Amino acid sequence: MNYETDVVVVGAGPVGLFAVFECGMVKLNCHVVDALDAVGGQCAALYPEKPIYDVPGHPSILAADLIERLKEQAAPFAPTYHLGRQMIGLERVGEAWRCTLSDGTIITAKAVIVAAGGGAFGPNRPPLDGIEAYEGKGPGAGVAYFVTRREDYRGKRVVIAGGGDSAVDWAISLAEVAEKIMVVHRRPKFRAAPESEARLKALADAGTIELVVPYQLHSLEGEGGKLSAVVVATLDGQTRRLDADALLPFFGLATELGPIAEWGLGMDRNLITVDPAIMATSAPGILAAGDICTYPGKLKLILAGFAEAARAAHTAHEVAHPGEALHFEHSTTSGVPGTK
Repeated sequence: MNYETDVVVVGAGPVGLFAVFECGMVKLNCHVVDALDAVGGQCAALYPEKPIYDVPGHPSILAADLIERLKEQAAPFAPTYHLGRQMIGLERVGEAWRCTLSDGTIITAKAVIVAAGGGAFGPNRPPLDGIEAYEGKGPGAGVAYFVTRREDYRGKRVVIAGGGDSAVDWAISLAEVAEKIMVVHRRPKFRAAPESEARLKALADAGTIELVVPYQLHSLEGEGGKLSAVVVATLDGQTRRLDADALLPFFGLATELGPIAEWGLGMDRNLITVDPAIMATSAPGILAAGDICTYPGKLKLILAGFAEAARAAHTAHEVAHPGEALHFEHSTTSGVPGTK
């Protein structure tokens, strides 16, 4: 299949979906490409039931709910989604870009907005002997690297390993349903948002969560792939056995850019460098927004990605319609097509 459009958005995570909305508001049509089978990126694939606290206007919103709202917001502009496919080729043809997908589809676009997060991702696994035997044992059991349904852990004894936002946020959330939550970290200080760390320690002081510090993972115990305990150790070798039904190691994600690395864009440590004033990359008509891009003072926050997506959409209008003045109106004035 061959298509022509104004903009190809690479990545259907929150920033990519908002880019579709912003492009629609300046009358640009979009095709969206994502390697996953559903929209939402990491929010949908890794932590759909994780609460997000820094989206303006939402003191707390589940990741899956945020994706649904963003998809609904983009819907009036009728984007075409190409899911379960990678964009494997990007070639300049005249004043346009020819985008080749992994299924052979070709999309010719005037501009491309790369909003691919960190690229393809997978968990960083702790180096524990025999850990594979405890992986994939079903909801709420064994070793898992992300939580898709909080209810799976109701009444379970859960060990959470890590000191970042994911570990802290899930410890706080699962404490409401689990029989016992034990958080293993190599030092008393956590790397999470200060308010989240304060909540974690308040729950620990109340006896709702047990902080197992300073320890790190040492080994696993169980039979037939059924986890029964997690053994932890101090740096000087003192060990402790934690009875557990499940282990959730949150040591971040291993990401790779995949085909994006071959597109000849300016890079800095596997991130695409952009001019933050216009979100332009080193290639004409190729823009980037969200965690995939970098510039001085960059903040890796969803709200920052939303602002970058808006700026990229306005730049895309200049690329698609050179010399044409954009008579931009606020949404309170213009409304949204199909929603008046």
